[in-house]
Amino acid sequence: MPDRQGKLPTKSSRAEVADFLAKVKAMPAVRPAGAKGRLIFAMDATASREPTWDRACRIQGEMFAATRHLGGLEIQLVWYRGFGEFMASPWVDDSAALIEQMTAVTCRAGETQIEKVLRHAIAETGRRKVNAVVFVGDCVEESIDTLGALAGKLGLLGVPVFVFHEGGEPIARRCFEEIARLSGGAYCPFDSRSADALRDLLAAVATFAAGGRAALEDFGRRRGGIVLQLTHQIR
Repeated sequence: MPDRQGKLPTKSSRAEVADFLAKVKAMPAVRPAGAKGRLIFAMDATASREPTWDRACRIQGEMFAATRHLGGLEIQLVWYRGFGEFMASPWVDDSAALIEQMTAVTCRAGETQIEKVLRHAIAETGRRKVNAVVFVGDCVEESIDTLGALAGKLGLLGVPVFVFHEGGEPIARRCFEEIARLSGGAYCPFDSRSADALRDLLAAVATFAAGGRAALEDFGRRRGGIVLQLTHQIR
């Protein structure tokens, strides 16, 4: 198992973030006319993730704000912690409801359950189309082959997984990159210095889920900052 201790955070480079946005921009988004985009927001809630959980609570509102003019977004919060504890919230379409759910969760020591996240996403899109999955984590303690096979199934279903990796642990990075590649999604590392970039990138994925590539380009023009700079670079 990868050791969670003693790993120095790896800040996202401009090239890595640009590559992430380029992959998002290249993807089609298909949803019924008039329907809200649907995004599963999955997080590792084991003990090592507590600081980032708090940070995500503060910035996730950007996901809703970015998609309001596109008809809105529905988000389902999925998380795991402890020993076998795995939860999926009801779907919500407002920031306050999601914040309430997230702030009710406390992080606990335990092993990763990414397989359950991917299986849940497959089952959920079987009931009603999911446009994208966001996963935020730092470690992998499961079979890369198993996770890769499930990511491939999501790719066949047209459900890309966008992986935000805290800390840069090399074994986890390899696995997360494969999950993103096989599902048709994208991978981006971040650290404690990347809060603003993470906020904007989460909003970019939400915009993609709600409105596709054209909406993402418009978001970049309106948002400015790192998203605008990078969308200019990848044209």
